[in-house]
Amino acid sequence: MHKKEVDLVVLALSSPIMAGVYEDKQLIDSVITEEKSSEILPVIYEELEKKYVIKNIFYANGPGSFMAIKVAYIFLKSLSILKNIPLFATDAFYFNKNQPIKAVGKLYFVKTSTGIETKKFDDVIMSDFKLPDFLNYNDFDINTAPEYGIGAV
Repeated sequence: MHKKEVDLVVLALSSPIMAGVYEDKQLIDSVITEEKSSEILPVIYEELEKKYVIKNIFYANGPGSFMAIKVAYIFLKSLSILKNIPLFATDAFYFNKNQPIKAVGKLYFVKTSTGIETKKFDDVIMSDFKLPDFLNYNDFDINTAPEYGIGAV
């Protein structure tokens, strides 16, 4: 059986964890789960590898949950090295239409023209992440290190 060559997009910044499979930059398959990224990322990859040949991996490198970003980066960077699969990253705002992202307390990450900052909001802001229908390679970078947004508290 001939397996399709695809790109894999991973969103593991918060719950739910999302993985999108892209053929010719179009979303053709996805996995969405409420499980912990540390437990489910290897399972997701193993299942997708049975069905597809993964050519490139793309992920959101922050801001978001410190631990989730670390887990995703370590897992995906290890895969990239061990399987010789190029890894690319972009910020999480790419996946939520540039809406504020919950940081801690009443603080939210916001993207400005000068970078990512924190801003206090009194009202709770709902920000849902979504896998794009079309993957634009130009929106990703080879600098894949995590972008935490603020220092560890």
